[in-house]
Order: sequence, then C-alpha cells, then structure tokens
Amino acid sequence: MMKQSMENQVMENPSMRNQIMEYVSGNEIAAIAIKQIGYDLMGYYPITPSTQIAENLDIMRANGETDLVMVAAEGEHSAAGICYGASVAGGRVVNATSANGLLYAIEQFPVQSGTRYPMVMNVVCRTVSGPLSIKGDHSDIMYLLNAGWPILFASTVQQVYDFNIIALKLAEQVRLPVIVAYDGFFTSHQKGRCFRFAEDEVVRDYIGSKREEYPFLNLEHPITVGSYMNEPDLINNRYQLHLAMEEVDRLLPELFASYAELSGRNYGKVEGTYCEDAENLLVLLGSSYDTSIEAVEEMRQEGKKAGAATLHVLRPFPGKELFDLLRHGKNILVADRQDSYGAGGGNLSLEVRATMQRFGSQATIKSLVYGLGGKDFFKEDAKIMLGMAEDSSKPDFAYYGVTPGKKTESEEKPLFAPVTRERTHIGATKVVTEQGKNITVTGGNLNAVTAMPGRIAPGHGACPGCGIPVNLNLLLRGIEDPVVFLFQTGCAMIVTTAYPRTSFKIPYLHNLFQNGAATLSGVAEICYRKQQKGEIPPGDIIFIMVSGDGGLDIGMGSAIGTALRGHRLLIFEYDNGGYMNTGYQLSYSTPLGARSATSHVGKEQYGKTFFHKDMPKIMTATGIPYVATVAESNPMDFLKKAAKAAHYAKTTGTAYVKAISACPLNWNDKPATERKVIEAAVNCCYFPLYEVEQGVTRLSYDPEKTGKKIPVLDWLSMMGRTKHLQKEEYREVVERLQQETDARFYELKKRAEEV
Repeated sequence: MMKQSMENQVMENPSMRNQIMEYVSGNEIAAIAIKQIGYDLMGYYPITPSTQIAENLDIMRANGETDLVMVAAEGEHSAAGICYGASVAGGRVVNATSANGLLYAIEQFPVQSGTRYPMVMNVVCRTVSGPLSIKGDHSDIMYLLNAGWPILFASTVQQVYDFNIIALKLAEQVRLPVIVAYDGFFTSHQKGRCFRFAEDEVVRDYIGSKREEYPFLNLEHPITVGSYMNEPDLINNRYQLHLAMEEVDRLLPELFASYAELSGRNYGKVEGTYCEDAENLLVLLGSSYDTSIEAVEEMRQEGKKAGAATLHVLRPFPGKELFDLLRHGKNILVADRQDSYGAGGGNLSLEVRATMQRFGSQATIKSLVYGLGGKDFFKEDAKIMLGMAEDSSKPDFAYYGVTPGKKTESEEKPLFAPVTRERTHIGATKVVTEQGKNITVTGGNLNAVTAMPGRIAPGHGACPGCGIPVNLNLLLRGIEDPVVFLFQTGCAMIVTTAYPRTSFKIPYLHNLFQNGAATLSGVAEICYRKQQKGEIPPGDIIFIMVSGDGGLDIGMGSAIGTALRGHRLLIFEYDNGGYMNTGYQLSYSTPLGARSATSHVGKEQYGKTFFHKDMPKIMTATGIPYVATVAESNPMDFLKKAAKAAHYAKTTGTAYVKAISACPLNWNDKPATERKVIEAAVNCCYFPLYEVEQGVTRLSYDPEKTGKKIPVLDWLSMMGRTKHLQKEEYREVVERLQQETDARFYELKKRAEEV
C-alpha cells in the first residue's frame, strides 16, 4: 500500500488542478488555511511551538491580506475565554496553543463543548513540563480526551491544511468545537510539499455560510447561555454531548468523501500500510507514521510481513475502523509519545488494547513509550519496535530510548564566603522623618560592592549585550542577605539552567509564567514557619521572584494577589519589552508602534497598536510598602533601591522593583551601545526613575532639571524595532506616544511634588 505521490494525484485528478503547491511548514499552512477560511477572530497567547501561526497571520494582516481580528491575550486562559465569547456572539473563531498553555486554559474547554459553540483550535503538540521542555511529544493533547471536543490528528503538513478546512465544516454541522492536532517541531516547523486551493472562495464555498439556530445577539429574543443545572438536566446535557459525538462519528466519512471530491485527497479515520496481511504491526500517531512506512517498505523487501497504522481521529475514537484495519495482525505494538503514569501504557495504547479486546482480537498487544521531549524517531527505531512486537521475551509495557544516568562523587564545599556588611559596606537603615518612617541606605559605592561574591556563575547562554545578567548582578550587589530565587519561564531562566548545568550558587526554583509569585509566597511562608518552629536556623533571607519576557502579563494576577496578601518577598521584573524567549511577540510592555512577531509593519499596520502597561503604578495601587524603577545607566541609584527593597521584603511585606532591560537581538540594535539606549529611555521619560516608599512618591532623577530630557523619537530611532517611526507617515503614532509619555511623567512629578 504505497502512498501515491502528489504529482501523480494532480495528473490523474482534475479536481486538483485549481490548486497551488507550496513548500511550507505545518504552522505556515495552518495560517494560510485560517486566512482562506475567513475567520472573524483569533484570541491567542504566544507559546512555542504554536506561536508561528499567529505570527504568520499578523504578517498577512499587516499587508492587508486578511481582516481577521487578532486579540493578544495576557495568557492562554484569557485567550480561550476571548474565543468562547466571540463564538457565543456568532463569530467564526480560531485559536492555537501548546503544552502548558493548553493546560492553563483547560477549564474553558468543557465550557465551550458543554454549551455547544463551534470553533477550531490548532494544538501543536509539545511536552508538558516540568521539567521545562519545549520539544514535541503528545503529553498535552491527551489531557483533552475528555473535554468533549472532536480531535483530528494530522501527521503531515498536507493534512494540517486539509484538516483545518474539514474541522470548521464539522464544527458548525454538529455545533461542537474541534481540535486539529499535529506534532510540534516535526510537523509544525519542518517544511514539506503541500497543495492548497488557489482561490479563497473555493474554501469558503465548501464550508458554507454560518447558521445560528439561537443567535445570542438577537436582542428581541434573548437567550441565556451556560445556566446553572442540577440533575436531571445536567445528565441530559451530557447525554446530548454524547449524541453529538456520535453524530461526528457518522458525519466524518461523509465529510472526508466530499472533501476528496473537491481536493482529490481522500482520508479515513485511520490509515494503514500493508495491514491487510501484516503479522507484526506498529501503531503510532503523527509524523512518526511516515517514518515507520519507510521501515515497513524495507522490511517487506526482506520478506518480513510488517505493517504500520495511524489514527487521523482521536475523538470520537474510531474503534471499529481501527479493528478492521488491524484485525489480521498477530503481534501489535502501540508506541506512545506520552505515558498515562501508572496505567501500564500511554492513552493511545490503552484505547487500542480496549478496542481490540472489545471486538474479539486474539493478537498479542504491547505498549511502548518513546520519543518524549522530542527525542528523534528514525526508521531503524521502527524496525526495532516491529521486532519487539513478536519477541515474547519483551515485556508488555516498556520505555524505549532510556539511558542510564551517571553517578559522580563530589566533595561539598561552600560556594562562597558569607556575605557581611564589613565586606561590602552597604546597608539599609530605618530612619524617622517628618513624612514618616522611611529607609535610608548608608555607605556603599561601586568599588566597594565588587567585594560581593557572585551568586550567578559565569557561563550562561544569554545573547551578547543582554541586559538580564547585568540587571540581576546589580540587584544582588545591593543585597547582602542570603537570597532564594524563583524564576518564571523566560530568557533569564532558559539561558541559566540548561540541564545538566546551572548558573546559580543559591537556592533556585522555576515555575511557569502565570504562577511565580504565588509559588514563591508558599516557599517564603514555609521558611518562616520552619524558622519559628526551630526546624531551620533563624536569619534573614530575601525571597526574590524574577520575571520578564511578558511574565507579568500572564502572571500579573498572581503578582497582584501576592502583593495584596503582603507576603514578605521581592518581585523583580526585567522589562525587555516583549515575549523574547519565544521569538519576540508583543507583550503589554512593548512600546506603541514597535515591530514584533505579532505586531508587524505593513500598509495596514504600524506595529503595536496600544500603549505600554504601567506595571509600577499597578503595583503601587496594591498598597505594598516599596515600589521602584531602576536602570543600569544609573547604577548607584539601582544599588540603593535594591537595598531598600530587600529591607522591606524581609521586614514588612512585598516589594517590587522594575528594571528596563536591553535585548539587542530583538530591539535590533548593537550590544555595545545598550547602555546609551537605556540612558535614552530614561532621559526621554519613557522609563522614569522613581520610588514609592510607604505611599510616598520620590522622583530619583529628573532629566528636565539636568537639561537632558530628549524627545521619545530620539530613543525610538536608536532601535531597529522602532526605527520605522521616523517616517513621516507615522508622525501621528509618535505624537501619541510622546503625549502619553509626557502625561505619565508629569503626573508622576505632581505626585512627587505633593510630598
């Protein structure tokens, strides 16, 4: 059963002659399909490896190729909510996500299916952490088996395109949201030949117009969506969802057939190679299937009756079709890129076993977990697995590709001598003034603090000119007490902790974007409790959460909650103005007009369309004892504020410090000039230096008084991401940013002058 080449299909099938062949990746063709379908809205949040879908759509939008409304949420949970609201309102809606982003939004998915609102979501499958890994496996998609969404699984770039089109037609016919899943990096990023329709109208005519039985925005006939239910209504609702899934099962063959008439490409719920007489069969999902075909072909030439199979539909599970495909096999090995821990196999294995038993198969079935974390899969691996299928000495369940760790004996030594004030000569002391009790920093200078031992080791993987290590080292040189770090996901975390090495000589913990502050508050409270009970030595410890790369967009709720509760810890934000660790998508701290991977510049778009978020002001509103902004261009100011923040964090409550942090790679400037770029951001008042101590605002540096205030455009012109704003056509954008910057600065000055 060889696959027919695409070129032959074109020659033999006239229906394919209105199509264009593209050499594209899965993410690129998904974006093209979304554009051709003509969706109304996409709610999204950047996460590797699905981010490219939104990036490519934003390019199309900037160039006027689509009028898709793209809403950049502050996290995946909100993105799912945006999509749900838009679908309730009658829009055609699409989303894309991966891994922990999928899990973050997971409670929204049963809401959408339970209230029966259609949409399509591309899930670019990736490892679920921890530990953190961005590579592809199937550990995320299996969490959605019980969400009530039909799930199509594409194993090729071509199927990504075709299944996106089929998915929306299916979704609207059965009134359910539908998932198109495919392998992260293998299918999402690797390019392949793919046919697409030359005209968008062909796609739109096939899908048809959207019909709403109960329009939500019909104000003359109002409806309630998602009402509260008790039994027996709730069980009836679930039964209706079950019936809808049965309808999906019935409709899919019809949809595959109608799409084959249009495109020349015919699909089934399952697909196999040499299954009709194979004795040893390998069953797997996604891109591994094509690799297994190569292995099967070679084994057939050797006279071995090998075969392979895959599923194009995970929900509803195609049990009868799968049994019919595999029924002649004597030995079946199901390979999972995921494990259902403790169940003796991954979810695919368990369901294949159950299906074959249900229909009376006598085959020997084994389960194998392979390829986790994106571990490569070669045809040699497929051959070994097919050999394992018939080898009675091999267990029914095993892991494939595990390597033993090495034990090393090392003498434990202190990483550095204790930090004392005698060594660094810097300290924060409480003093009483007319305005109240404040903290003054005595002693300390740049030469003296060099005696502070480095708590971040050299050898990290940050880009040349990156401001993160500079800002972290300045922060730590102002803090003499022992510190415990928590890093949210971001560049600072990724470049310093790549396994098996770490750059930290201090206790370090990582958690995801959205939950860092809450996690650290738990660490701090247990530490204080253990100190009170005498279980660990008493003494001051500064608990520091480091966030950046957009981490206080998705993590803002957690940070605000921590601040309102008043936990004794320090939140340090390095503001590099974008989601840099995923390739620079816009964040809420990106400047107005800046170019990014999700705010392109084109005839219909000038970059980011809304102002940057004033996070220090937001944190001030929580009433915490200390808020400050710092910049490496003013190092002594930075050190003193770090000392103050540490004092409040260990004695009073939550402190917050924000540093502007250079990113030469994505700011598109020169690493050697970053100190000047940072200084210009301060001097144009885009990033003013000030502190709010016990509710009292003080301006640390006023460029107007020193005669150094410059226009915002002077700063923007120093970076490639905003250099386009020098053009006359963007004058209005620059004027808006200048007015907003001045308004914020003069409001700040007014607050400071009221002291």
